[in-house]
Amino acid sequence: MPATHEVSNQVPDLVGHDVAADPPLLEGLEREGAGWARDDLHAVGRLAGSAVAAEWADAAHRNEPRLRTHDRVGHRVDEVDYDPGYHALLAEAVGHGFAGAPWADERAGAHVARAAGFLTWSQLEAGHGCPISMTYAVLPALRAAPELLATYGPGLTSRTHDPGLRVPSTKRGLLAGMGMTEKQGGSDVRANTTRAVATSDGTYLLTGHKWFTSAPMCDLFLVLAQAGGASGATGRGGGAGLTCFLVPRVLPDGTRNTFRIQRLKDKLGNRSNASSEPEFEDTVAWRVGDEGRGVRTIIEMVACTRLDNALGSAAGMRAAVSRAAHHARYRSAFGRTLLEQPLMREVLADLALESEAAVTLALRLAGAQDRAPRDEHEAAFRRIGVTLGKYWICKRQTAVVGEALECLGGNGYVEESGMPRLFRESPLNSIWEGSGNVNALDLLRILAREPASLEAWRAEVSGVDDRIDAGRKEVEADLVHADERDARRLTERMAVLLSGALLVRHAPTAVADAYVSSRVAGDHGQAFGTLPRGVDVDALLARLPDTSRSA
Repeated sequence: MPATHEVSNQVPDLVGHDVAADPPLLEGLEREGAGWARDDLHAVGRLAGSAVAAEWADAAHRNEPRLRTHDRVGHRVDEVDYDPGYHALLAEAVGHGFAGAPWADERAGAHVARAAGFLTWSQLEAGHGCPISMTYAVLPALRAAPELLATYGPGLTSRTHDPGLRVPSTKRGLLAGMGMTEKQGGSDVRANTTRAVATSDGTYLLTGHKWFTSAPMCDLFLVLAQAGGASGATGRGGGAGLTCFLVPRVLPDGTRNTFRIQRLKDKLGNRSNASSEPEFEDTVAWRVGDEGRGVRTIIEMVACTRLDNALGSAAGMRAAVSRAAHHARYRSAFGRTLLEQPLMREVLADLALESEAAVTLALRLAGAQDRAPRDEHEAAFRRIGVTLGKYWICKRQTAVVGEALECLGGNGYVEESGMPRLFRESPLNSIWEGSGNVNALDLLRILAREPASLEAWRAEVSGVDDRIDAGRKEVEADLVHADERDARRLTERMAVLLSGALLVRHAPTAVADAYVSSRVAGDHGQAFGTLPRGVDVDALLARLPDTSRSA
């Protein structure tokens, strides 16, 4: 081989390790009440770090979903074909209980165990997490329709992934999606024009067009439509208004429901996961909850998917920082590895700190999810905490992934590094389930209508650090005259104070002090790698995931 083709100073593939060998993740699992799931989490982590799972993820993105509207002889089928790697990822996620299984698990900490597993497995590939998350989220909403819950609940809580359309009674596993937004309204779902007309047998017939319905191969969907033939945001024309409906792809008699997929979206990222525009025409649906109460009915589903937005963004951060640290351990420049270079260590320590705060907050929210049904404080905290976490963790993902990509230099700009896929994925969770403005305005509504939630936040952040207490008092003073223009600043500040308080309570002193001094006290530049002097960089780097090869 010519001398110019010698390969040296290149970084080995990041495979053969345990993704769950991550101190903040494991500590959070124990602290939030799911220590019993540690062995299972490590099994998931080893699979997520394996070469075969990496091949599934790569194949799912190389061979993107393909819409097949008709069969060979011209029958309308509206099927989406996926690479087998995508179904392999789904099968593992469902099998490990990351879909609806926790709702059938009576063990304390079941939702925390699921959250830790979802966070670990999502670092491998995020696209298939969309139907997993929606399936998890649909079950609380179905409590408003006990008969439908009895019919579909066993399939939704199953640990078996069974590709292909089946009648619910014969299918061991079901996946669920949701169809809320329409082209004329987007986040303003009350502007929906899809109409639902009641029939004599208790079902409804839906007619309309949804603008962004992900995972169209799912077995059933929760859909918002104007009941009583109404149109427009206020239900004018005598209708009851926006109502929640269950739309199955296959009807109980085995025939296909009308679910015409007009096209698949050509998206920035998340390309392994199909997102579609379905059209309904006399599509059979069952009402979930009362007529005119669609938003209230589906709000529990939104709360669960927003929790998964936070978990998914924490996963994306951790995956990117792990790749950056792995590169720095092996790549040399100017006679030393990158990890030995003082400025690179500052950058990686800062990224490690930001991603640890995200993991810690996300798992605290999962703990609230688990305990909310039996603890009033946790229920109140969950309401405000999920809004704060969804906004702030998702906002930070793009900044963290972009800086982590830069740690690899030109190699990070190449698809084979895995960083471009993480970067394209990074804005998604901040947009899904309400973009930043929607979440910030939700916070103002919570503060105005639910004083118990503000009290829950105050209890979480008070009395742990004088600098955090000072920040809390500033927030409380600002709330007196806050309006919509202040919403983002308040949401950010409250999320940072909450993250800092959690680290003070639970993380090593060096980690907590670094976060509070830089993020809360404000001694931090606009870019990563600008931590205050005196921060224990070694202690922060020690908290990075262990990417050494498994035994």
